[in-house]
Amino acid sequence: MRSLLFASLGIWSLLSGCEASFLSGGAQPEQPQWVHRPSGSLSVVYQVPLVAPIRQFGEPYQRGGVEVDRLGMRVFVGSSDNGLYSLDAKSGLTLWRFETTGAVQSAPLYDPGDNAVYFGSNDGALYKVAANNGEFIYRFETNSEVAERPVLSKGTLYFVNANDTVMALEPKTGKLRWSQHRTPAAGMEIAGYSGPLVWRDKVYLGFSDGVVMAYDAETGADRWQPVDLASEAEQVVGDVPKYLDVDTTPVPDMLEGGPAIFVASIQGGVFALDAETGAQVWSNSLASGVTSLMLWQQPSHLRASGPPALPARKILIAASGTTGLWGLDPENGTVLWRSRLPQGGVHSPQNFGGALLVTASQLGVFLINPLDGRVIDGVHATDGISAQAGIAGARAFILTNGGKLLALHLTKPIDNWEPSSPDVFGRPADSSRHW
Repeated sequence: MRSLLFASLGIWSLLSGCEASFLSGGAQPEQPQWVHRPSGSLSVVYQVPLVAPIRQFGEPYQRGGVEVDRLGMRVFVGSSDNGLYSLDAKSGLTLWRFETTGAVQSAPLYDPGDNAVYFGSNDGALYKVAANNGEFIYRFETNSEVAERPVLSKGTLYFVNANDTVMALEPKTGKLRWSQHRTPAAGMEIAGYSGPLVWRDKVYLGFSDGVVMAYDAETGADRWQPVDLASEAEQVVGDVPKYLDVDTTPVPDMLEGGPAIFVASIQGGVFALDAETGAQVWSNSLASGVTSLMLWQQPSHLRASGPPALPARKILIAASGTTGLWGLDPENGTVLWRSRLPQGGVHSPQNFGGALLVTASQLGVFLINPLDGRVIDGVHATDGISAQAGIAGARAFILTNGGKLLALHLTKPIDNWEPSSPDVFGRPADSSRHW
């Protein structure tokens, strides 16, 4: 299971290179805080069989993302065997398991203030359980699978289900405060759907009919006219698109022109929308098939050689199973780089120590340079990985499609080490270690 040396093995040439020329004039990135290394950055701390094979009822994947409790040093993760697990982060030992009546393909949400875990199940319900022992607190029935991570903001719990319904609950009791529903689109849909973004007193959400909406976070009232990205997709494909979905959870940013959110239509591409009005700021139709977005940011910092400082920078990362991994300029949607993907596509890019951690449904997990899309390192998993990792400092926890929980450690180059930096769980660093 040790990381493969991609730079030295020709079989991985598809994975390690960007497009020969950047699609829009190119970018010439200066050296990032993350110093490029061809291999050796990721190591497996442990792997724990989590899902009993007899309980994998035909599910070819595990999409239950991981949540990490840094202070309690616990990991929470759902699985296709209908359970939510709590494990000791240091050893991988199971502390407790909570049983539902459907696969748990939702990333859980840990609330340290209430010491509770919220998560959804394919049985159509949202659950709240005690974090210490998994004791049942309440179950909120929605009649459709709940597979996106809930969001807790200003005393309200927000979540969505697969029936294009967004709900706001009183988190202590599970009482419904408001809900909004759109009639799901007729025809074919890509697996998955948008989760909620709660930002600037609004709840932003994409729907299966290609519409993006903004609701008042307190009342659920419409704050936008519906923004129809399906019509934009029709212009791109020249016909009624086969897939209308907006499956990406919106991503916020403050652009030079004001607040904006980023979303992606399966066939229409990636869009930036004005966060107040929904007006289109820019679009990129080349980056089609995108199912997840994230904004990578790097603060201003000194070069390894000293002053002058390099400027802060931001790159919008878009992951598509059909067109690749994209790095876009968030101000105008210009393509900075595009990287070919391993077979089966990649999912859920995340910031891991300044690099990108992405999973591949048929291969494993990869560490990517966010400035040019090149592979830094990777860990092979026989059954591939479809879930999102839980990240805490230099440690990442991730569930493979074969039902094993992996704990990965990230080693940075020695010349980037800062002894005063906190360790993986936020405690003062040991000066005898590289991280």
